[in-house]
Amino acid sequence: MSQNINSYFDTVEGRNVLLEGCFQVAKDDGVVVLEVGEDVWGNGHYYSGDIDKLIEHYKDAHKKICPEIDFRFQVGLSRHCRIELLERWMEPFLEKDSFYSIDLYCDEFAQPIKNFKGLYRKAKEKGWILKAHVGEWGTADDVKEAVEELELNEVQHGISAVASPAIMNWLRDNNIQLNITLTSNVLLNRVESIEKHPIRKLYDYGVKVTINSDDIIIFDSEVSKEYMRLYEAKVFTATELNQIRLYGLESRGFQD
Repeated sequence: MSQNINSYFDTVEGRNVLLEGCFQVAKDDGVVVLEVGEDVWGNGHYYSGDIDKLIEHYKDAHKKICPEIDFRFQVGLSRHCRIELLERWMEPFLEKDSFYSIDLYCDEFAQPIKNFKGLYRKAKEKGWILKAHVGEWGTADDVKEAVEELELNEVQHGISAVASPAIMNWLRDNNIQLNITLTSNVLLNRVESIEKHPIRKLYDYGVKVTINSDDIIIFDSEVSKEYMRLYEAKVFTATELNQIRLYGLESRGFQD
């Protein structure tokens, strides 16, 4: 992948193609609310540290491709980066009112989740929705720890919680939403198949789950395809899938 894809998109021109492609796929897929954004590292790498230029780039692409979509601007943190660097890179984002949420991703085991508490405290003060990738590869305990340490509103993946009925009940009782990307879980050999994906058990325990796309170029996983794959695999009925769809909309302030 690094030879065939990353080298192209690691340019300003390639980044623009990727961004416009993201908005176009969302438009073609009938997405109503789109939450996507930039890693704090990318501000310096692609925009020479000019946060206003970064914001305008995203706003211009949104206006050009899909102004009808409710675009929510997300701030990204790479878990393998040193905290002092993340703190410095994040400052320009904190100075603006353009951002809606924050997400932590990359290697779950790169460093302890508690290292990011200071960054998430600042994000909470800004009123951002707090999310983090956890529990795709780690344990159920890792999911609970991340929610408690970072005061998360939502967990990206979180499927390891299925190993603990107590933690599933805890997630349900605390109204913690799991944003799940099924096809990538299968293709990365995290789960055996769509049919055996733990999303069904999580849903049956009353955990709020949503269905999401993940690296569309790699996984061929537009949101509509994820819904259809679950339906065709008889994991959920159409009525249940609609309820999951409503979870996602309601969590963003929409009523169907």
